[in-house]
Amino acid sequence: MRKLLLGTTALAAAATLSTNAALADVSISGAHEWSYNSRSSNVTATDGTTFGQDSELTIKFTNKTDSGLDIAHHVTIDTDGGALGNAETAIAISGGFGKIVLGNDDGAANSYIIDESDLIAEDAAPAVTSSSIGTSSSLSMQDGDNNKIAYHLPAMGGLTAGISFEDAGEAASSADTTSMGAKYAMSAGGASITLGYTTSTTENATQDLDSDQMGMKVVSGDISLIVSQGTTESNDEDIQNQGASVSYKMPNGMTIGAYTFKSEDDLDAGEEYTRSGAEVQYTIASGLTAVINVDDYDYKKGAGDATNSDNGTNTKLTIKASF
Repeated sequence: MRKLLLGTTALAAAATLSTNAALADVSISGAHEWSYNSRSSNVTATDGTTFGQDSELTIKFTNKTDSGLDIAHHVTIDTDGGALGNAETAIAISGGFGKIVLGNDDGAANSYIIDESDLIAEDAAPAVTSSSIGTSSSLSMQDGDNNKIAYHLPAMGGLTAGISFEDAGEAASSADTTSMGAKYAMSAGGASITLGYTTSTTENATQDLDSDQMGMKVVSGDISLIVSQGTTESNDEDIQNQGASVSYKMPNGMTIGAYTFKSEDDLDAGEEYTRSGAEVQYTIASGLTAVINVDDYDYKKGAGDATNSDNGTNTKLTIKASF
């Protein structure tokens, strides 16, 4: 009798899983980037050439309930190293009330950032000795893909907005993070204009880490323009970032872009990072793109510290494939 009961239970569970699988839509996608980087730097450790790569696999399940709710679950896996790494795992529940996201995923503000890198396919700034100076005007977020709860309002005309909260632990000194953002899209003079504002706060026993960012994107035909700025304040840091970029889509499948960026720390006299560059994207075939970037950069450590300062040129070729 016990064996019969166990067998019946197993069959019922299998039938349930089979039914649920039949109801859900499943999609699998992947991406791989291979790069060759050549850097001319006055710092010996960073001068020279390197190969690099970045790849990931995403599995997504979507379903619609009888009550009209849309449920989605995705798992993103880093596939670069010898061992697979779980980058994101979250569930999203959507309806007339908006969208709730639970799990390891980006902070809500990430959906509303407008910065100069949005128009550039491979906007990876050359690394410098400072771990605090800005390398883009994007929002400085501390929660990353950690476990959190996020809520996004339903679109109201051209306005979208969201907020997320990460509970870092039960200790009184835990660094909980709250991030939020909003976008407003409109049309003017035949151009599409989008304004964005984001902010993030991570609690700290001495001084909270506060960051905010705003940007504007203008699209007119095949030409796009972005201007943005951001700030980050924490212990001994008061960083100001400004950036801009422009891109043009050519009829032959090529996109050209240019960008500039500047960051300075008001609390570290003379510390400054600037760079400007150009990019060419070329679509070789559907799902296969070649990108060439040339960056000219200059980092000053400040206070006459020439040893840790750096300047030079960085050239990078990237082959991108998506599946």
